This record gives sequence, C-alpha cells and structure tokens, in this order.
Amino acid sequence: MPGLGKSLSLRRGLTFATGLVECLCFAGAVFGWASLVFVLKTEGYFSSHCTNTTGVNATQVLDCSGQDEQFSLVFTIASFMNNFLTLPSGFIFDWFGTTVARLSGIFLYTMGTLMVAFSTAASSNLLFPALSVLSAGGILFLITNMQVGNLFGSRRSTIITLYNGAFDSSSALFLVIKLLHESGVSLRSSFLFLSACSAIHLLRTFFLMPRHHIPYPLPDDFTYGLTCGKSKTLSLETNGDALKATEDMDLNKNVTVQQENSFRECLMSRFFVLQLLWLSIMQLRHYLFIGTLNPMLQRLTAGEPSLVSQYINAFAITQLCGVLCAPWNGLIMDRHKGKPRAAGESEQEADLRASVLSLFLTALQCLLFSICASIPYLPLQYLTFVLQVLNRSFLYGGNAAFISVAFPSCHFGKLYGLVMALSAVFSLLQYLCFALVNGPLEGNPLYVNIALTLLSLVTFIHPLSVFLHCRSLASQRAISASS
Repeated sequence: MPGLGKSLSLRRGLTFATGLVECLCFAGAVFGWASLVFVLKTEGYFSSHCTNTTGVNATQVLDCSGQDEQFSLVFTIASFMNNFLTLPSGFIFDWFGTTVARLSGIFLYTMGTLMVAFSTAASSNLLFPALSVLSAGGILFLITNMQVGNLFGSRRSTIITLYNGAFDSSSALFLVIKLLHESGVSLRSSFLFLSACSAIHLLRTFFLMPRHHIPYPLPDDFTYGLTCGKSKTLSLETNGDALKATEDMDLNKNVTVQQENSFRECLMSRFFVLQLLWLSIMQLRHYLFIGTLNPMLQRLTAGEPSLVSQYINAFAITQLCGVLCAPWNGLIMDRHKGKPRAAGESEQEADLRASVLSLFLTALQCLLFSICASIPYLPLQYLTFVLQVLNRSFLYGGNAAFISVAFPSCHFGKLYGLVMALSAVFSLLQYLCFALVNGPLEGNPLYVNIALTLLSLVTFIHPLSVFLHCRSLASQRAISASS
C-alpha cells in the first residue's frame, strides 16, 4: 500500500504539472491575437481591403481601416465562439466525461492549427473558421483541466485560478510565433508544429486523466488513467466511486442546501445573474482592448512599424505574467482553509465569505485598467498592459472558482459553460463599438472608452451582494445561538 500511495502521489503531481504546461502553451493562444495580426499583415492577409485615399496636401495615403476591420471581425467571432461553445463543451464534459471532451477538444484544436498552416493571403477568409475552432478546442482543454484542483483539497481554488492564469498566459504563444517569423521561420512551419503536438495531448488524455471525472471531496483511494497488466486502477476507481456513494448515503440527513439545489434553481439564483453581469462587463472591456490594440497603437505611434512592434511585444510579454498573478486570487479565496470556522458556519458559507474580497479586487482592477486604456498617452500603455493581465487573470480564475464554491459540483460544467456562453453574446457588442469608432467617431475611441469605464462601475454590485448575503447568514446564526 505505501508503494501504491507513492505511485498515486507521483501521478497526481504529473497530472498537475502537465496540465499546467497544456494550459500555458496551448489553451488560450487565440488571445495573443495582436501578435498574430502583425505577422498576418506582413503576409498580406486581407490586404485587398486597403485602398488609396487622398490625404493632406493632396498626397496619396494607403488606408487600411478595412483590413483592420476584417482582423477585428475574425477576433470578435473567435472570442465569441471561445465562450459560446463553452456551453455545449460543459454539457459534453458533465454527461460524457473527460475522455470524450478532451478528444473533441484535440480534434478541434488540430483542425484549427492545420487550417491556419495551409491558409494564404489569397484564402484569408479561412482565418474565420480556423481561429474559431482553435479557440473552441482550447476552452475544452481548460474545462477538463480545472477538475485537477479536486486532487489537492484545501488548495482547490488556487489550482483552478492557476490554470486559468496559465490559460491567459498562453496568449504569448503567438508572440513566440511572431519572433520566429521575424527570424525566418514560416507561419506554416509554426502551425504544423502545433498540430504535431496533438500527439502529446492524446497521451496525456489516456495516461494522466480520468475517463469520467475527478470527484470532490476526493476518496482516499481514488486513482485514474491506464496501467499495464491487470487493471488495478479500474478496480480502485470503482471502489472510490462506491465509497463516495456510501458516504453520500450516510450523510443524507445532513445534506447541505448547495447539494439540494437543482440546475434550474442555480440558474434562477441571484448569484448566477450577478456573476453573469460581473463577467460580461469586464470581458467586453478586455475583448475590445485586445481586438483594437493594433489600430490603437498605429494611431498613437503615427504608424511607425518598429514602435508598434515594440509595444505589441511588450503587451505579449506581460501576458506571460498571468500564470504568476492568478494564484494570488486563489490564495485569497483559500485563505480561510484550515482555520476554525465560526460556530454554525458551513464550508460553503466560509467559501462565499472569502470570495467577497476576490470579487471586489477584480472589479477595482478593471476600473483602473479601463481608465488607463482610455487615456491616449503612449507610455501609459505599459501600465495599461500590466493592469490588463492582472485583471484578466483574476477575472477568469475568480469566475471559475466562484462557480465551484457557490453551486453544486455536479452542475459545474453546465453552469460554467452557460455563464461563458451568455457572456459571449454580450461580448458581440465589441464589434458594434469598433464600428462606431471607425464610423461616426472617425477613429477616436474616447467616448466608447468613457462609456465602458462608467459601465465597469456596475461590477461592484456583485461583491456587495455576496457580502450582504454573508452578513445576513451571520446575523441569523447569532440570533439562533442567543435564542
């Protein structure tokens, strides 16, 4: 048994480490769009949308606003699909398990990388489906990896936020492709290499991931993956599931409210609605910033290519810090673990109380980020990049962690998928904002930025609501104790 325990610890460590690498190097690559756009422009993608116009002093100027609009539309659709397809992805994960979900994600991701690899300037429209399926495959990697947090008990929220931070940092993948392209490596070679990496994803799926799900709380003898010879693993996994079922039956009289809530009740709850609003507003701000970063830098640098490249590189490098920032949020949410709870306070109530600070700090970061992004001063954008990656890492990690503590784990995949899908519909407003800037506002995004900054104030309602809920529960416990 000691040997088996050591083997299980090693496997769990490998599962965690390889999952981190998978999220860090592949899952959220589509959000490094600003770096890829720079490469695509040099390759002549959508160049047919550039037109000659008459500028000051009757000089001929090349107007590429139509090209920028096409690139923005590609990112809008890809980011929409990234979130909207989280809903069916969540249902696939909950109903069919990890293996089916991961095989679907690997297929989509590979198809996306191959489509980009074999696209050319003449077939620029191939970018629309390519980036969409690439992002859909990446979100399946993230969904199936977040359950790894269940293997580490008291550090569950920290692992979930760490994986979401790694997802954000993987946007630096396109920076690597940009630097390789500047060194002479073709775009096709880079994406063919990404396609070949799918073999690694397959090996991890069968050897280091469960066939179905990782339960929470975790049975002591739970294990997973394939083993050689007699399948001792399958026997233990069955025993673990049986043990879990027995424990559930024994605790039937002490079932918490969280376990009693149906999917419909979760959906109609105040927490779900406010979480959706909190995520949607901040996500729109981030998507618009990423999607318009290239034309914004073109405007602030007066079109100087070397300066634009410098700032895009700086932005992409800061994205690497997402994996370092995200665990801070997890530590904030897990700070109460291992400490005695107040008399009569359940674990879920303690988790909700700990989440208030996380929700508030995320909203505050978004407000500061939006203010900096609204000021058209080029050197200030370095600070904007830092605030953006900090807020983004808190946003998605905090979203997943809050759903995991506020609602039953059996509904996690569906609720996470639904909140991401509905927020994706809201994020379509980014294209309307971009059209307003390029049209009636004549390239000046000031009014749109001010409107989004004011809108970000609404995100403070959610942490206030959770705080008042926790205060109400504490008051009820105090009244019950005194009576």
